[in-house]
Amino acid sequence: MSGRIPRQFIDDLLVRVDIVDLIDSHVPLKKTGSNFVARCPFHTEKTPSFSVNRNRQIYHCFGCGASGNAISFLMDFSHLGFVEAVEDLAAFAGVEVPREFQSSDATQSRNLTSVYEVLEKVAGFYVEQLCKSPEASRAVEYLRARGVGDDVARKFMLGYAPDRWDALVGRLPREALIEAGMLVVKDDGKAYDRFRGRLMFPIRDKRKRVIGFGGRVLDDSLPKYLNSPETSVFSKGRELYGLCELLSENGKPERILVVEGYMDVIALTQFGVLNSVAALGTALSKAHVDLLFRYTSELVFCFDGDNAGRQAAWKGVEAALPCLRDGRQIKIMLLPQGHDPDSLIRAENLSKFMERIATARVLSDYLFENVADGLDLATVEGRSGLASKAKPLIDKVQPGFFKDMMLARLYQLSAVELVENAATLKTTMPNPVRRGGGKQMSLARKVIALLLQYPNVAKAAEIPGESLNGLDFPGAELLRDLLATIALEKPGSSAILIERYRNTDQEKVVGALGVVDLGLPEGGEVAEFEGALHQLVKQGRTLLLNRLIEKETKEGLSDAEREQLRGLLREG
Repeated sequence: MSGRIPRQFIDDLLVRVDIVDLIDSHVPLKKTGSNFVARCPFHTEKTPSFSVNRNRQIYHCFGCGASGNAISFLMDFSHLGFVEAVEDLAAFAGVEVPREFQSSDATQSRNLTSVYEVLEKVAGFYVEQLCKSPEASRAVEYLRARGVGDDVARKFMLGYAPDRWDALVGRLPREALIEAGMLVVKDDGKAYDRFRGRLMFPIRDKRKRVIGFGGRVLDDSLPKYLNSPETSVFSKGRELYGLCELLSENGKPERILVVEGYMDVIALTQFGVLNSVAALGTALSKAHVDLLFRYTSELVFCFDGDNAGRQAAWKGVEAALPCLRDGRQIKIMLLPQGHDPDSLIRAENLSKFMERIATARVLSDYLFENVADGLDLATVEGRSGLASKAKPLIDKVQPGFFKDMMLARLYQLSAVELVENAATLKTTMPNPVRRGGGKQMSLARKVIALLLQYPNVAKAAEIPGESLNGLDFPGAELLRDLLATIALEKPGSSAILIERYRNTDQEKVVGALGVVDLGLPEGGEVAEFEGALHQLVKQGRTLLLNRLIEKETKEGLSDAEREQLRGLLREG
């Protein structure tokens, strides 16, 4: 951490940079009407559906749904974190990023730098031991037996941890080694090496910094694999082994193969399969899947065919369901019993292995096959059981055509009318105004969309004072917050206003409504906003009036509620 970036600087940066110029420097744009278009850089397509709007300073893909402002584009296109994207955008604009320092920030920055430095030195020490130490002969023999060549060993920085309790103690700063997870501290305060007598696999982040290690024993002792503990720079639930090396080969792979262990990644690389990663001794998580979908649109879960492998595959599917949306695909590739990727390639050759990847089962088939296992679908009970088991899983999927098709498939298989499905889709699916007519969005969504896309309408339109106070309808809280934010901060563009909701509960709905096609004539936004808001307030008052009358009839009202009712009746 190197200090906080002032919010005002981020706002000024979004005003300074023209998003058309930024995106055009990465993806050539062509002007079409008032927008600029290109083939989407985030999914494969033949005709352009990626649109950039200079007035609003936002982009949107009508194919895959990707949308956002200049910062969002750099985060997704260049696989950057928020701070890194702001730094890159500042570099594009030719300005320095200011920092707001606190004493704790400076201390943490020094600590993290020290941890990264010590881990890099430890990795170099282990590499040196593997290459030069006679003690490492067992590790060298193991790698040779597995067919791992010197080039692959160097690529992954493979090393050897000496079978001693103090190989690192005294070699590097004690406190930094402890913070990096390389030393274990006993109750009496003495420390010893965490890794001893193991083949070492450095784990690197996408910036190629060593953040932790995995170590494999070379005899029958346990545990067979040992990983670094959680540290200030390492969380195994969010990192993947081999991702650094994969991205160095190809930043946008067609697909990524998810395998079970370190040696699976190493062995596949040795055979020329350069797109595999592995979880770090833990089940595949939603964070893992979200991370991988930043780089590709297709994942293939490749696990052993034994019970442990099948369980791992199913857990991976459950973790992945919330990450699925239109344009993303997951396949399941279970290997024959007794084989791992290394042994299977040797037994069948690389060509057949790649064919297995291409013909792996799609997630939908795999999910229904597993859920239906043991159920007799010829009976009402079996079909009912299928519906009750599958519906909660499908509910985890993001709204869209893929979810609709999954629900349709469930209906076909179970022949059970899912009464709640219509209500679920109505409340969860985005409700866009389609070009040329079609389904209309709710008034609340329309008013919010107008505010997001044309913040100035809040100033130009005649908004009745206090008109929204006390009204309760879907979106009311967000609408009030938007009006307050615009009045207080006066954002200079739609992009700046949308940026306010990054990393909030409203981020997704704001992102969707910020780019929905409202089909407005040029200059007609103020009148449209005034009319929609007036109608929304009228509807809200009617709902509140009916609610108060019903409550008065059933249980009575408080003095404040009774006064509120009188006011509504006076207003008519």
